[in-house]
Amino acid sequence: MLQHSYTHTAMSPSVPLQEMIRAIRSARTQCEERGVIQRECAAIRAQFRQADNGGRSHNLAKLLYVHMLGYPAHFGQMECVRMIASSRYSEKRVGYLGAMMLLDEKQDASLLITNSIKNDLSHSNQYVQSLALCTLACMGSAEMCRDLAPEIDRLLRASNSYIKKKAALCAVHIVRKVHELGELFAPAARSLLSEKNHGVLHGAVVLITELCERSSESLERFRKTVPDLVQIMKGLVISGYSPEHDVAGISDPFLQVRLLRLLRILGRNNETASDAMNDLLAQVATNTDSTKTVGNAVLYETVLTVLDIKSESGLRVLAVNILGRFLLNNDRNIRYIAMTSLQKIVGTDHNAVQRHRGTIVDCLKDQDASVKRRALDLSLALVSASNIRSMMKELLLFLSSCPPELRSQAANGIFTAAERYAPSKRWHIDTILHVLITAGGDVRDETVPNLIQLITNTSELHCYTVHKLYRALLSDISQQSLVQVACWCIGEYGDLLLRGDCQEVEPMQVCEDDVLDALETVLQSHMSSTATRGFALTATMKLSTRITDNVDRIRSIVSIYGSCIDLELQQRAVEYNALFKKYDHMRAAVLERMPVIERNSSGLINGDPTGEPVKEVQPSKVKTEVSLPLPQAADQTCDLLDLLSSSEQQPQSPPAAGSSILTQPLGTDCSAGRDLLDLLGGLEPTPPPTAVTVYEKDGVTLTIVCEKQSDSAMTVTLTGFNSSDCDVSSFTLQAAVPKSVQLHMKAPSGDSLPAGGAAKVTQVVLLNNPNKVNLKMRIRVSYSCRGSTVQETVQVDSFPGL
Repeated sequence: MLQHSYTHTAMSPSVPLQEMIRAIRSARTQCEERGVIQRECAAIRAQFRQADNGGRSHNLAKLLYVHMLGYPAHFGQMECVRMIASSRYSEKRVGYLGAMMLLDEKQDASLLITNSIKNDLSHSNQYVQSLALCTLACMGSAEMCRDLAPEIDRLLRASNSYIKKKAALCAVHIVRKVHELGELFAPAARSLLSEKNHGVLHGAVVLITELCERSSESLERFRKTVPDLVQIMKGLVISGYSPEHDVAGISDPFLQVRLLRLLRILGRNNETASDAMNDLLAQVATNTDSTKTVGNAVLYETVLTVLDIKSESGLRVLAVNILGRFLLNNDRNIRYIAMTSLQKIVGTDHNAVQRHRGTIVDCLKDQDASVKRRALDLSLALVSASNIRSMMKELLLFLSSCPPELRSQAANGIFTAAERYAPSKRWHIDTILHVLITAGGDVRDETVPNLIQLITNTSELHCYTVHKLYRALLSDISQQSLVQVACWCIGEYGDLLLRGDCQEVEPMQVCEDDVLDALETVLQSHMSSTATRGFALTATMKLSTRITDNVDRIRSIVSIYGSCIDLELQQRAVEYNALFKKYDHMRAAVLERMPVIERNSSGLINGDPTGEPVKEVQPSKVKTEVSLPLPQAADQTCDLLDLLSSSEQQPQSPPAAGSSILTQPLGTDCSAGRDLLDLLGGLEPTPPPTAVTVYEKDGVTLTIVCEKQSDSAMTVTLTGFNSSDCDVSSFTLQAAVPKSVQLHMKAPSGDSLPAGGAAKVTQVVLLNNPNKVNLKMRIRVSYSCRGSTVQETVQVDSFPGL
């Protein structure tokens, strides 16, 4: 019945807003709702076209409701302009409301109301002035702000507190739009601090904060007002109950928060201003009720101010203790912001934060994922040489039950902490093995070679390590990193495993068949990757010189993979078969234990006296993992390097005595060596691509290397390096290119850069430029260091090597 009556009266101007709303809400379908709105909009248009329309404000109000529902209402813009120019307050009020909703600074119609606003700013009615101030503060363009700024400055000095409050907030909008106009409002803003009205004070503090953030001159000028601001804040803290401003027992917390933020800006990097507010901050921190959310908001702003200015050490400890109390709060949001704040100061106030270590560790058990992540970050930052054992016990317990999205971060953080603070080599190895057993699939790529290096350099623990890894291999072969390290150790130290006389582990009798069965299981498992099978095959081959009774079985295993579909495994198997057949007299020397690997932060290996960094092998060269002995004669050298060739040429000059085959220059006259090490034969080796530094700040460096794959495709390798004395975490790279260029970013090698250049992060970017446009790339570098987040953007206009 209601819809029927509405249909017959939709064109009538007498339909009230409430009835239109009721009809829209009663629509059963979207189509029915659109029909109601279309009929009403048609009626509103007809009314707008009439010269003498007594229901203009009524129609515009209905149109604004239609606009709020998301339907087009732009045809009412000019009606807003006409109603603003009206002398009737009821029409002017709806007209200004419509202007704020339907107009913005990009609309040409907004310029038509500039003169009306100027006239209304001088109106005798304070409510008309208020309408003009609110509209200018909401949608005023830069041109309007320049034209009307003198009027706003005049109203800031008015006697009416209601107008001064509105004018102050309007001045904030003008300063944000036109920065240079800030000097115009500075004197008036200073005088507003003597007002008693809280609304005017709030507007003045917001205006002064905006001025100080945008101008160093204003910052110095308003630092002289710190005593006045301190007195205002003290009045709020010690004042009695005031029903007008009291919120849950706190006197005007909104003004208190604004004052604390302004004091934080004024006291930053200024000892005089900081000293003037130390007593006040201590008073606020001790007297504010922390049992309610309102008090916690004031306390949190107090803590941020204390930590940001040059405050006394005792006051900083008090601020950290407040954050510690926040960690015990039942509200997860409060716990989250507490840990976020502690993360920022853990580098400067480490000992103060350490006092709350137990509470922080307990937050690892929180059900909220974001709280867990913050607790993990903070727990890793609190690890030190004095608490490494207890903290690592908690972190390993967390790793065993943490959600999958946090497992990689936890594992990598544990590796970094163990490498820095390990009390002993055995503890270090046990910790890494525990992580590999728990989360071996979530660790970084460099974990395997780093652990192998650690094991190699700890000769006294070879027997202990190989026994532990063998037990772990028998129980689980799904963790690829663990299996790779286990296979490597079994291949290197299989004789120690078979000997079975390790005093540090539970006695276990291991025979040759058991070891080979374990390696065969890895080779045949569908869970094993190509790299893992390569480790297992090499370990099996190395065992041929460490056992005596099962050499034929090893030869059979190796020969099977000579026809493997995977080229890497096939190549290894063919070379190993050649060692069995043609070069069996050299097999023991070739497969002996790897020498100790010593690397430092400069990239030197085994104390290279030349001081030159280790050079990477060119992609066209064949890689080998077996260690090669010192050459006995020139013919053996050529034979070994020509495992796949039938050439019988002999070198014209033998290598110098004492040199290693691996360090023999590629330019020797041994043609067989050239045939194997240069599969393309006769082509000159191409020089390595040039790395160009595109970002460098505070020790964090980003380099770019480009390689052209075809006329339109190229590969860009981004490498991050940290030479500072502070660890960098959450290191991420983002790239953007022109729309016609196709971009694909592969997964990075990690997200943390240890201090001193201990590790690098690389990320490969594939670009396809089919239209041959001028190639540019914008790279965003984001990372966290010393508790603060850094985000920088660099642009690459030219690519090296292209």
